[in-house]
Amino acid sequence: MAKKILITDTILRDAHQSQAATRMRIEDMLPACEALDKVGYWSLECWGGATFDSCMRFLGEDPWERLRTLRRAMPNTRLQMLLRGQNLLGYKHYADDVVEEFVKKSIENGINVVRIFDALNDVRNIETAMKATKKYGGHVEAAISYTESPVHNLEYFVNLAKELENRGADTICIKDMANLLLPYDAYELVKALKKEIKVPIHLHTHNTTGTGDMTYLMAIQAGVDIIDTALSPLANGTSQPSTEAIVATLQGTEYDTGIKLDALSDIAAHFRNVAKKLKDQGTLDPKVLNVDPNTLLYQVPGGMLSNLISQLKQAKAEDKYYEVLAEVPRVRKDFGYPPLVTPTSQIVGSQAVLNVLAGERYKMVTKESKGLLKGEYGRVPGEVNEEVRRKAIGDDEIITCRPADLIQPELEKYRQEAKDLAKCDEDVLSYALFPQVATKFLTERNKPVANTTSENTVREIFVEDSGN
Repeated sequence: MAKKILITDTILRDAHQSQAATRMRIEDMLPACEALDKVGYWSLECWGGATFDSCMRFLGEDPWERLRTLRRAMPNTRLQMLLRGQNLLGYKHYADDVVEEFVKKSIENGINVVRIFDALNDVRNIETAMKATKKYGGHVEAAISYTESPVHNLEYFVNLAKELENRGADTICIKDMANLLLPYDAYELVKALKKEIKVPIHLHTHNTTGTGDMTYLMAIQAGVDIIDTALSPLANGTSQPSTEAIVATLQGTEYDTGIKLDALSDIAAHFRNVAKKLKDQGTLDPKVLNVDPNTLLYQVPGGMLSNLISQLKQAKAEDKYYEVLAEVPRVRKDFGYPPLVTPTSQIVGSQAVLNVLAGERYKMVTKESKGLLKGEYGRVPGEVNEEVRRKAIGDDEIITCRPADLIQPELEKYRQEAKDLAKCDEDVLSYALFPQVATKFLTERNKPVANTTSENTVREIFVEDSGN
């Protein structure tokens, strides 16, 4: 049965994370917020993922203040974030008390929808975040990290979705981070899920391989409920398919989104200027704007591509780009076919770079690669290459329980460590996730002059722009 398709726009989070290393500032967002709030989106993805780290590390912004500012500027639209389960927004597992507190504060500061995923699809790693989201009144969007391998098939994904629904998911997201879900496969997967799952199905893809729009169209015909798109100035390539193109395609059909194209046109004009600024700054690399069907071979998602380019630039080895891409699937197979999404994408990607630059596979092994092979991140979906594992971790014992069961409560420890810097619970959480980055950021922010200027500037920008 046909129905209106709902849209989540990623312009404020995944679009610039995938294309411009997450460098969009709050001042780039605010002028468009009043208009964005009137569009009629199902939600706006605006927080989480790599934005938290980037705000403090590169932009000198408080991520919590960004969220509060966006909440004030868009009171009528669901705000959505991306959360990495037990990893939160960092790159390791945190204790359950930290996870619960982080979810609580995210919802208190303005988040409505928490999209929760685990890079390995290990449900044990997302159960605490799901329970906390429910407890504090958020919408639980449990995500399946989509990938392809000998162990990932239709039955695997349907069973995973059933388990997530049984654990209280309000919606199920198919998170296709590398645009590997081809159109006819999308049709089959959505059809199978709609048969077994009662909650709405939300599909997230990119246009890395050039098939994103077709994938959405087939998924829509199979009954998908919500899709992720990005406004055109930061759409396509490694980002999401264009919002305007999808809205225009469905206009006047039984799937009409109800969104007006002319409303999007004015907002897109603003973000065209933002995209130009990011390009002029050198943070928007032209490589990420292209379609690369080779991604179907390498399975490398957008954010990972820009990371690899950055690592190779630093090593002055950009000529090794395609060699590294070819090494990625080999490392992935050795590591038991983890889906490539943060943090496993960074782990596999960095190891592939090391393998190529060293001229010998696994001559050097990163601490994170050792952790993945040891079971610190959870259960990998497939069989690990035991020879590689032995070379990496020797005779160390493999972890088979839920990794977070081995972590003692640690929130109080972080409170003590951050007591001279933290002015609120949110500051403690910033410190817990990124101790070095947050220490530097909070020290600067707490200087009286810088603090006053920063708060006044944000207030002035907000007042000035919300009147546009």
